[in-house]
Amino acid sequence: MKHKLVIANWKMNGDFSSNFSLLKSIVAFADKPQNTQIAVCPPFVYLSQVYDLLESSPIALGAQNVGFAEKGAYTGETSASMLQEFACQYVLVGHSERRTLFKESDEHIAEKIKLAVAHNQTPVLCIGETLEERASNETQTVILSQIKTIIDKVGSEVFKSVVIAYEPIWAIGTGQTATAEQAQQIHALIRAYLRSLEPILFDEMTILYGGSVNENNADELFAQNDIDGFLVGGASLKAASFEKICFAGQAVLETA
Repeated sequence: MKHKLVIANWKMNGDFSSNFSLLKSIVAFADKPQNTQIAVCPPFVYLSQVYDLLESSPIALGAQNVGFAEKGAYTGETSASMLQEFACQYVLVGHSERRTLFKESDEHIAEKIKLAVAHNQTPVLCIGETLEERASNETQTVILSQIKTIIDKVGSEVFKSVVIAYEPIWAIGTGQTATAEQAQQIHALIRAYLRSLEPILFDEMTILYGGSVNENNADELFAQNDIDGFLVGGASLKAASFEKICFAGQAVLETA
């Protein structure tokens, strides 16, 4: 039976009051979608609040980022061991906004993955191409290069613990989204590439789709063979929309 992972990335949004209301609604339905793990990644300053509100719920807590060092003079950074104090199960790494706005390098991303895995956290490696790269027919080269670079740096044994999130950069926060067929094509490409490298280690890796996922396209996207769930941005801030996304593909799950 096909399992699904849905991760809410709140980005730099939220406050104590709205967080409470949103999570109250999510907790109310969290145990109903079959074979679906839901995770929430709030801003760092709200980790403690969300940790408390999610207690005894089936929802996993995640972080939007993690430091590339264990500790030290890194003002503004948060280490994997600190996230472990809040039982964070997932950590986003390599998001396009971190790569472009904060100039994060592949070296830093690799170190983050190593530390997250060492602290029993699942890194969610975000990859994707720009509109210019897609227009130049470079999507396959860019995607596979992003994966290969990280595998070369962390090794297969560490990388097998990673979740991949394919987020076409041109579709993040723009309202645009890849068609279900386009998304499936890239997911199938990623899966075939991983299997060609390490058939046993990488055969069951989870591959998510992100990029303006919403309640209107989630069913069609999840119906694709190689899409295992979603990394959801703006739509995760609206309880009704996020609920529909979490319930996406229930007919597929029930008949799988």
